[in-house]
Amino acid sequence: MGDESTTFSDGDAVPRVVIVDDHRLFRSGVRGELGDAVDVVGEAGDVDSAVHVIGEQKPDLVLLDVHLPGGGGVEVLRRILSQHPQIRFLALSVSDAAEDVIGVVRGGARGYVTKTISGKELANAIVRVADGDAVFSPRLAGFVLDAFSATDAPPIDPELDRLTQREREVLRHIARGYAYKEVAKELFISVKTVETHVSSVLRKLQLSNRHELSRWATARRLV
Repeated sequence: MGDESTTFSDGDAVPRVVIVDDHRLFRSGVRGELGDAVDVVGEAGDVDSAVHVIGEQKPDLVLLDVHLPGGGGVEVLRRILSQHPQIRFLALSVSDAAEDVIGVVRGGARGYVTKTISGKELANAIVRVADGDAVFSPRLAGFVLDAFSATDAPPIDPELDRLTQREREVLRHIARGYAYKEVAKELFISVKTVETHVSSVLRKLQLSNRHELSRWATARRLV
């Protein structure tokens, strides 16, 4: 288990890290880029396996993708931080959408960087977050400041909060006009699973069809 008092920036120790991403080749690439700057003690490709590996290894930091099979990065945060609040999380995602950034920060992540980051920059971000800093890609920091400023905090949307992270992902794609098959391909899930999520979203939001769903999402700037 990582020592909360350990300082990694002095170079005498390296953070123990678990990499969570649903693309195995990407995880392998991250390992290679990070080299000996960190000690990778585990990997996972979905929510359940992530919770298992993190709970078993108790790393200093989890490098977490936002979009994961089984409920997304927010679900990993919810399940881990309730039991292991000392573990720090740095989100690493292809998405730079404000709702994704704000969602994982509200969930407990200490930083968020996009996959355009270099290996050296990523290693530096990991060390800083493991040491207790908050780290964000430059244009994403504004989302966080806006969302959490005392004078301009966005209102909590109780309807949106009813949806799981995966349901929100499906909702955004459907609202953008994607067919079920296209959503399934984008999210690496089956068409049947897409249909199940859409039905659940319609039921929770008390909407009748995908056209109403699109209007609802557009009104909340989720598209």
